[in-house]
Amino acid sequence: MKFGITTSKIDEIGLITHAENLGYDFCWVTDSPMLRSNPWAVLALAAQATRRIRLGTGVAVPGLRLAPVAANGIATINRLAPGRVFMGLGTGNTAMRTLGGRPARVAEFAEYIRVVRALLRGEEVEYELDGERQPIRFQNPDLGYLDLEAEIPLHIGGFGPRAQALAGELGDGLITGIPRGGTIPEALANVRRGAARAGRDLADFQVTALVNLLLLQPGETLETERIVAACGSAVMANVHFLVDRIRENGGEPPDYVKPIWHDYLAFHAARDARTRHQALHQSHYTYLDPEETRFVTPEIIRAFCLAGQPEEIVERLSDLEAQGLDAINFIAPLDRQYRMIEDLAERVIARV
Repeated sequence: MKFGITTSKIDEIGLITHAENLGYDFCWVTDSPMLRSNPWAVLALAAQATRRIRLGTGVAVPGLRLAPVAANGIATINRLAPGRVFMGLGTGNTAMRTLGGRPARVAEFAEYIRVVRALLRGEEVEYELDGERQPIRFQNPDLGYLDLEAEIPLHIGGFGPRAQALAGELGDGLITGIPRGGTIPEALANVRRGAARAGRDLADFQVTALVNLLLLQPGETLETERIVAACGSAVMANVHFLVDRIRENGGEPPDYVKPIWHDYLAFHAARDARTRHQALHQSHYTYLDPEETRFVTPEIIRAFCLAGQPEEIVERLSDLEAQGLDAINFIAPLDRQYRMIEDLAERVIARV
């Protein structure tokens, strides 16, 4: 099992170097312009400040830039840290919602991946821009503006069956979530379906999950103020995602969110309609909105989090690894990042 952290704050590169020293394997830098620092600037600084830890986007969003621009961005970072760079790509729920838009559709996401993948392999690819389709490629790669020699794996974000199948068809890995993306066996079944469609071998395929980790202190319960503060922003980020998805696609919410679902919808509906899309995601994986604290109940924490004493977490991770999970990542609240990565390294990673 590999372990990662997530960050995107331009003046806290020290968090990444500290994680590297603690033994973490990789770092995601998020891509959300209304909420976070620019990912390419953060990755560039991180590449020059680290030596071992793998670095990449978690995840880059198609709606924010042209596919060739995204490929150029990660290939430029690869010039600074060759062989340590990967690219996570996702449809962009939060990034696009905070702009008043929607995530990429699966078909346009597939086309975006196709172009990025070909360019990063040094190939010429047909690309459509302004209604015209032309062949494009990176020109003069030997001049050193970017690095295409060291492989840049593509990890595809997928929480639903179609996107997970797309990862198997076009990606080198899947980024999913627990519990949002279903069980690991369910996700892998979708991945294999996509791989079969493309006639691909999944021998080196990697499955990574974004999880909400919650390490309890001896004798601690889920009702304590510390626990709510530690996991509340992550729990509510998952609720926010479901609000958008179900509003647009219909259907019933998952069982694990039903205890608070109708109360939360009523709370959200009372917000100013003009800025509701901003309010829903403003606290995204950063802090717990005080008005939403009442929704972070012990029942909801148990549903959304891997919670328990270190030995319980280690046992759960072992089970997930046996199911096919290769790596996990988590997003700590902004004011608890250092404390949480140190706690996890000392109490869990050291035991795995």
